[in-house]
Amino acid sequence: MHRERVSENVFWFQSEVYAQVTAGVVAGPQWAVVIDTLALPDETLSIREFVEHELNVPVRYVIDTHYHADHSWGNCFFPGATIISHAKCRDLLEERGMPSLEAAQKQNPALRQVKIVLPQMTFVDGDMTLRVGKKNLIISSSFGHSNDGISVLVEEDRILFAGDSFMPVPHVVDGDVDDNIATVKNIGKMGLENIVQGHGDIILRGEIDAAVKDNINYLMSIKKRVKAISRRKNADELLDDITIEECGKSRVYLGGLANTLHKSNLNALLYKMTQ
Repeated sequence: MHRERVSENVFWFQSEVYAQVTAGVVAGPQWAVVIDTLALPDETLSIREFVEHELNVPVRYVIDTHYHADHSWGNCFFPGATIISHAKCRDLLEERGMPSLEAAQKQNPALRQVKIVLPQMTFVDGDMTLRVGKKNLIISSSFGHSNDGISVLVEEDRILFAGDSFMPVPHVVDGDVDDNIATVKNIGKMGLENIVQGHGDIILRGEIDAAVKDNINYLMSIKKRVKAISRRKNADELLDDITIEECGKSRVYLGGLANTLHKSNLNALLYKMTQ
């Protein structure tokens, strides 16, 4: 697992095992906040070890940016912490997360110690604010990748933990392409120093404008191209002709997973447009 200090008392973690998924920590003098957990127990436990033994504070809050397993199944490794999320995240963890975990545990022994812990503190509209030492965390809805997505802005440092609403290749199978475009546009207007993507590397200030533009162009491109073929009888076959490069992204992103994400986007959009 990679770890990096982003600013004073703000840290970033990236999995070396699964899809370059990321998590964060914002520490105060008495306690810390964890933003997302990682896909496998060992990596999440390493984050807890870092907070408790190197920063010497307990974890008081865990923020789930959305309900997907690689961002929320580690809640159980922070006993006593209050879990924060969007209200829809709690619902989806209960409806989908629990049966998904049960199925996954039959395939992966490493997950046997995992339990779904539902968020105790949720919100629906507006923002939620959390003060951590000298840092003000503003928690806001960020839909598009999923319908329960949130982001966390470290206000003083202008660092945004964007969850999966911002990725090297946007992924909208479980969300909505128009919502994701709106979210990315909003992120572009925030005057940020850094974007911590839900997967992939940190985006630095000088890279943000280009990254925002690339993601908007990609989302608009796949929407336009799928719509153009959606009424044709052989639309399923024609999806193969819409390459990730034509839509402005590289297939080498995320350790080669980019093209898989791209193809699933196309299939999801075609399904939604033809129902």
